[in-house]
Amino acid sequence: MSFTDADLIARVLAHEDHNAFGELVRRNQSPVRAFLTRMTRGDAHLADDLAQETFLKAWQKLQTFRGGAKFSTWLFGIAVNEFRGAARKRKELSLEEMTAGSAEPETSVAATDSAMRLDLTTALKRLNSEERAAIVLCCQNGLSHDEAAQVLDCPLGTVKTNILRGREKLKRWLSL
Repeated sequence: MSFTDADLIARVLAHEDHNAFGELVRRNQSPVRAFLTRMTRGDAHLADDLAQETFLKAWQKLQTFRGGAKFSTWLFGIAVNEFRGAARKRKELSLEEMTAGSAEPETSVAATDSAMRLDLTTALKRLNSEERAAIVLCCQNGLSHDEAAQVLDCPLGTVKTNILRGREKLKRWLSL
């Protein structure tokens, strides 16, 4: 018999069941790590550190989970906050700074061979953090636009705009 996330959460809260929380981690570890790897532009070590912090915070704050959204949505919200904190510490532009109106960072690509196609991973790295987060959450992790807006703590229209802009950039870059 397979337990639902809600069953496992109830067991953790009622009995501090480490095995139940371990199952929640096993179910969500790969998507969270993949999301953070994309957000850190492929820095697997940083992504692993942020994922570990995400699950540690989830364990510490599980009693604050209200069940109004899926557990994975709540977990991605923690992961986004961990990414933002790391970005601030590394003096990189955070999602909040970009939302406040700073210019979009465009990474220049060496024009060594214009016929060379960018792969998706490289193209995603070129997107700004807002666009990358929205696209990875919705397209890779299957969150709805509403869920992504909740995770990113921004208006629904902002998520839709970031997905639209990000997709347009990806189409342009991948068709080179």
